[in-house]
Amino acid sequence: MLRTHLHDILARRQLSALFQPIVHMQTGEIIAYEGLIRGPSDSPLHSPLNLFKAARANGLTVQVEHLCRRVVLERFAELELPGKLFLNVSPDSLLQRDARHGETLEYIHRIGINPDRVIIELTENQPTYDYALMREAVLHYRKMGFQIAIDDLGEGFSSLRLWSELRPEYVKIDMHFIQGINQDPVKLQFVRSIQEIAEKSNTRVIAEGMETQAELLVLRDVGVAYGQGYHLGRPHPNPARSAPAEVVKALSRSGVAVYPQRGADPKASAHKLLHAVRSVPPSMNNNEVYAIFQADPKLMILPVVDQGQPLGLISRFDMIEHFARPYERELYGKKSCRQFMDARPLIADQATSLQELSFRMAEADAHHLFNGFIITDQGRYLGMGTGHDLMREITQLQIHAARYANPLTQLPGNVPITEHIDRLLESGSRFWVCYFDLDHFKPFNDVYGYRRGDDVIQLTGKLLSCYSDPDRDFVGHIGGDDFMVLFQSEDWERRCQAVLAEFAHHVDQFYSVADRERGGYISEDRQGRKVFYSLMSLSVGAIRVEPQQYYSHHQIATAASESKKQAKKIHGNSLFLDRRQPPAP
Repeated sequence: MLRTHLHDILARRQLSALFQPIVHMQTGEIIAYEGLIRGPSDSPLHSPLNLFKAARANGLTVQVEHLCRRVVLERFAELELPGKLFLNVSPDSLLQRDARHGETLEYIHRIGINPDRVIIELTENQPTYDYALMREAVLHYRKMGFQIAIDDLGEGFSSLRLWSELRPEYVKIDMHFIQGINQDPVKLQFVRSIQEIAEKSNTRVIAEGMETQAELLVLRDVGVAYGQGYHLGRPHPNPARSAPAEVVKALSRSGVAVYPQRGADPKASAHKLLHAVRSVPPSMNNNEVYAIFQADPKLMILPVVDQGQPLGLISRFDMIEHFARPYERELYGKKSCRQFMDARPLIADQATSLQELSFRMAEADAHHLFNGFIITDQGRYLGMGTGHDLMREITQLQIHAARYANPLTQLPGNVPITEHIDRLLESGSRFWVCYFDLDHFKPFNDVYGYRRGDDVIQLTGKLLSCYSDPDRDFVGHIGGDDFMVLFQSEDWERRCQAVLAEFAHHVDQFYSVADRERGGYISEDRQGRKVFYSLMSLSVGAIRVEPQQYYSHHQIATAASESKKQAKKIHGNSLFLDRRQPPAP
């Protein structure tokens, strides 16, 4: 049935072409179009996926692909579209004998297209193994004036190898790595790495599948040359000659995108600490276990496992201590090793988070820190983890958190704040730095306790995030009760005032009724004297940063700190803008 339908499509040329624009990421200009194909609209083969699947099943791939190519080329010439044409070609088709004898070149000359306007886009639907033959075919096409692009980098079977072998002029990054890049630091790192390789190999990168302005601006800042996706233009039989006005406006606007932040690895689990440690069965006697310890002086612990189920742990020191006592070896040497086993070991599934594991270790008896813990997979023994390794990993997580993400608010810490300031300075953009600090926070902590103090800090972080534009404004937590917001939003002052008003509205809930009624509370100062403190307020010191005014984040931090000091001299919730800044041009 489908075979007959395919032959009918080929005979009657029942394919139509669509074109999707490819946009320059700095100027917003359409520099090319990708030619796409559709089958008859009332047919199950309308989708190109179904069309080529049916073609492969019926041995008609080459015939269908040749017709697709002709339909796209003819329509491109007929529409007189500007720029270049990305023409989809499978590696198999490229290696066909007739493909390498100039048929495509003759045909595009006949319809009036110059080969330097056509980019052959290699689309992979099965593995490519004959790289030498591929290089030969690509060289043949280059000699005729065509350029080469590789499609779906990161998704195909061998796209990275193809890039290395063929050295294409363009690579297209698969949409999986593009969509949501503004919220995913792993995707951002992948694209940055690809961009770095591309710059070194003189290749231009095209980001596919862009659907939002936030994705667009992050990719522009990474340095990606071109973009493609619904946000820039959908496939259409008669596509636009220019990108949407909002896209051109967004790309022309100065400033930088807010990158997603690297937090502590939430997936770090007990599996990271897994060591393969031999186990012994409960049928083994104590003399045999002792011999194992004697043969391996570095072995400190032996798990006892019965048919995959962990039962307990035998400590080297416990075993030696027992055997050192008079008559114990004679009495217990031939008995089951269960005799000297800790029957209540610490056991964790491999998926247990390191944070949860550290809490369990802290609450357990001290000997578990030295003995370590058993790691299982759905109850079956896998291996062991040591208390030393757990402490090291938790320490590293804490150091990372302190530098990159505050563990209390999960907002970016000092390193990301500095990196974002440097990016803003490098871009030559105007922006505002606002240093937020809580007034009378330390005495509040002394009276009401650190837990309630943490609640106030979390409230402050939420308010700052709520009143900032996530795509333009960067909210950071310096530490303690100090925050910094790097505003690119022109209405930054309105946003700050809204934060101050919201804070004033909510802060009362953290005090007792009596303290609310009298507007403050009594606490001791650093000299031990009783002092009346008014209710907490929020002070904001702001500076405006003009292009070329500052040259380092150190200068900006100093100026923002001075502005904050001036704000704290004002009673209550206050915003102080350093008026010594030069006037706006």
